[in-house]
Parts: sequence; structure tokens; C-alpha cells
Amino acid sequence: MAPAWKAAGLTYNKYLEVAARVVRRSLKDDIRLAAERRGQTELRFAKWTSGKQGDLTNVADANAVAMAEAGTPKTS
Repeated sequence: MAPAWKAAGLTYNKYLEVAARVVRRSLKDDIRLAAERRGQTELRFAKWTSGKQGDLTNVADANAVAMAEAGTPKTS
């Protein structure tokens, strides 16, 4: 028998994301706010050229720019 998350069509990472969100929302207000801040992530990357690191770029910002250049509408 397959796990419930797999039967629901979720990946394991998505299942963990949903479970963590449910736990954070169930906490009391003071603890919940701190937990929600820990749950936010920001992914950045840098392009390396000739052994030198370039500027750090936020992945969400870079994706928005690439989508605009490609003429693809932004999805939430």
C-alpha cells in the first residue's frame, strides 16, 4: 500500500512543506510568528567566471526577469 501523500499525488518534499505549514499554523501566536519566519526561504545564486564569483542574484527575481524577456505571463 502506497503512503497517503503518494496516493494523493504529492511529492515527498511537497508533503513535508504542507505538514510544516500545518504545524506552524497550529502554534500559539508568539511562537507561530517566529516559526513562520524560519519557514521562509530565499534562494540566491552567483555566476562564476574565470574562478571569480559574480554578484549574488535572488532566484525569484532572476526568474521574473527571464519570464518577462520570454514574454511568458507570470504565474503566482
